[in-house]
Amino acid sequence: MKYFQKEIKLKSQPRGFHLVTNEVLNAIPEINQISIGQLQVFIKHTSASLTINENADFTVRQDFESHFNKMVPENASYYKHTYEGSDDMPAHIKASMLGASVLIPISNGKLNLGIWQGIYLCEHRDYGGSRTIVITVFGT
Repeated sequence: MKYFQKEIKLKSQPRGFHLVTNEVLNAIPEINQISIGQLQVFIKHTSASLTINENADFTVRQDFESHFNKMVPENASYYKHTYEGSDDMPAHIKASMLGASVLIPISNGKLNLGIWQGIYLCEHRDYGGSRTIVITVFGT
């Protein structure tokens, strides 16, 4: 069994859903040494998240942002955690809904994603800054 791990910073992104598949793959070229295995990507933040979805049509990412903003609005009267700004508590809720990590199979040195799938960085803050992710590859 082989194990490889890297911690990288993703560039700061505006609020929304952003494809980061290529950044992840560029950071860990050792993936090509794995015939059968897994890639895990973990984000070290509580106001941003990761998910896998549509990698071709940008409007899917726009629709995700629109829907999440309606589903988890800012300035809800019942929020107690408000001292970091009106986008902070909704960001925590959105991050919990989507999750802090994704796990993807590796087959013959490549991610075994569906043809229309990619890894999203889901930035839930207006000014979240750069985000740190931990990338772990393991397998045979």
